[in-house]
Amino acid sequence: MEANAKLLNMDVLVKIISALSDNYIYLLVWGNMAIVVDPSAAEPVLEALKKDNLQLQAIVITHHHWDHTAGIDALVQATSCPVIGPDDERIPKLTQTAKDGETIAFGPLSFQVIETPGHTTSHVVYYEPEKGWLLTGDTLFGAGCGRLFEGTPKQMHESLSKIAELPGETKIFCGHEYTVKNLEFAASIEPSNQAVADRLSQAKRERQQNIPTVPSTLSLEKKTNLFLRSHEPSLKAALKMDHASDLDVFTKVRELRNHY
Repeated sequence: MEANAKLLNMDVLVKIISALSDNYIYLLVWGNMAIVVDPSAAEPVLEALKKDNLQLQAIVITHHHWDHTAGIDALVQATSCPVIGPDDERIPKLTQTAKDGETIAFGPLSFQVIETPGHTTSHVVYYEPEKGWLLTGDTLFGAGCGRLFEGTPKQMHESLSKIAELPGETKIFCGHEYTVKNLEFAASIEPSNQAVADRLSQAKRERQQNIPTVPSTLSLEKKTNLFLRSHEPSLKAALKMDHASDLDVFTKVRELRNHY
């Protein structure tokens, strides 16, 4: 079911569609055209297309996991539109690969592809610089990052470092609603971090009203997301890892979050 829609620019509407237990599907709409990002289910996307008489132009995928691709078959059958994603045979009906450094255009949108291995070996994210949007799949979450199912801590740390170089006002559209849990974890590590406490209170209020916590901004993530802060002395001190490398701190935080 559709949870929310936010008009972020006058010419493109981003519809945030809730699916499964905590997934987000993004439908980007201009005029009567649309693309869908990470369709974990087809039915809510088809309902949204029918409701607003939209023509689906493409299915855009960040990684192969079923909870980001399960809607592909039915959507392709209904619309015959292309499937774009990383070069990975595990993605159903893939027709165009998205490679690091490439630009892929849809109507008024022009996305830069950034390879971000870690969660999976072939994960990519999509950055629209004019709009300031980043579709992160399961690489970067609200106050978190994806589990390392296929990649290494070093790969994920480097992938997040790439994202951290983008402008602070970049809006982060992630694949799951994990923000409250991630902030509760962050608060357990740094109970005196006021930025984390404030964001946690806000996120809880939003979720109580069934409002998505996405999009966040990169500047907010850099203040409150432990996985983007492994270089900070305050986090190292909280972990009693004052002299550890940034990668060792990141690895420790990921391990702790796995068991939280």
